[in-house]
Amino acid sequence: MDSRDLAGVVRQVIARMTGRFAKPASLHYPWMLVGLLWLVSFLNSADRAILNAVKPLLRDAFAISDIQLGVIDTVFFWTYAVCAFLFGRIGDSVRRRNMILFGLLFWSTATGFMPVATGFAMLLGMRTLVAVGESTYYPTATALIGAWHKPAIRSRALAIHQTAVFAGGGFGAWAAGKLADQYGWSMPFVVFAALGIVVLAILLFTLRDDAPSSKTRMGKPAGEPLLLILANPAALLLCGVFFLATAASSAVLNWCNTYAHDVLGLNLADSALVGPVMITTAGFCSVLVGGWMSDRFAAKSPTGRFTVLALGLALAALFLLPFPLAGSVITVGALLFATSFGKGLFDGCIYAALHDVMPDAARATAAGLMTMMGFLGAGVSTVALPAIAVHTGLAAGFTMMAALYVVAVVALLAGRPMIRRVMQQMQAETARA
Repeated sequence: MDSRDLAGVVRQVIARMTGRFAKPASLHYPWMLVGLLWLVSFLNSADRAILNAVKPLLRDAFAISDIQLGVIDTVFFWTYAVCAFLFGRIGDSVRRRNMILFGLLFWSTATGFMPVATGFAMLLGMRTLVAVGESTYYPTATALIGAWHKPAIRSRALAIHQTAVFAGGGFGAWAAGKLADQYGWSMPFVVFAALGIVVLAILLFTLRDDAPSSKTRMGKPAGEPLLLILANPAALLLCGVFFLATAASSAVLNWCNTYAHDVLGLNLADSALVGPVMITTAGFCSVLVGGWMSDRFAAKSPTGRFTVLALGLALAALFLLPFPLAGSVITVGALLFATSFGKGLFDGCIYAALHDVMPDAARATAAGLMTMMGFLGAGVSTVALPAIAVHTGLAAGFTMMAALYVVAVVALLAGRPMIRRVMQQMQAETARA
């Protein structure tokens, strides 16, 4: 190989690594993209789940309380919340591919350094860095998938991608518990960090950003994305609903491990099977059902996706209510599965519903704002639940989370006329353009 051939190879590698592809995407690439981002989303969720799985060991190793562990969760969620909005806005102005690659490298590195923590302050600091890295991903990834898939199948594409959240949360919690039981609390962080670097190497040569529907996104912006969102009451309603739904589900997810360990007397791996694995298995199944229902309902009614959102949260609330009556492992697992199935229907179409009321030029920002609101809610509820449980017990605290779901359902039903007006206005503007 002479110098000219070598230079050509180098240029081709650089072009692939920077996302400047000369060849058009194949017809199958939109679904290949979903598969690639599924891997990233899996790791994003799995890395987040490690701490929940090893909380009892951290509590003993560093002599810290449940309230302090709740503070770590809350700081994580609030950091994630603010940064998700900031990075979502950036994701509407730069190559979305590069944002995803940067985030994966950052949070995998931060996860790998978690074992250097020697006390509460370092745990808090390292976990905050993980939150910064992970916050780059979801707003930008959902916008990229939405750009590659037409509205008629968008919910299903986003729902398949969403299953990675449940698979990563469930498998990540179980695997972290197994590794921690055998090798100590630090081993899961090292293993999943290494997996992140492996996936990064794959994405460098396969991930692309040149979706046909987004070629003018950075060249001719329709306006400041944040102003477009603030002028859109339907988008703001979804942000509020996401705040309530994520607050309720996160409180249950983040403390069900501890409930199973402390109240039911299970070891860490079995606690994960009853709690996070049951929750995420239900979500994995129902998010696909929610995506399919969402596309079907949307084909019949402009507000069809919003109907599925309300239905899912109503079911989630219904099966949280009898939680204090659950006295066995089987009953606890069944209720967690059922409430999470309802929440999964919601998760299967929430981002597609947001895309229905926002143009592509502002979707990453809108998803970032919605994610920020959800994680702010998660931060509040995750630290509030153990504080409430001091007086009521965790089971009663779980039941109280059902009220948040009910408020979200009422807001969705009351907002249907307004949502319909926003969608009609958006369709009219698209037709004029």
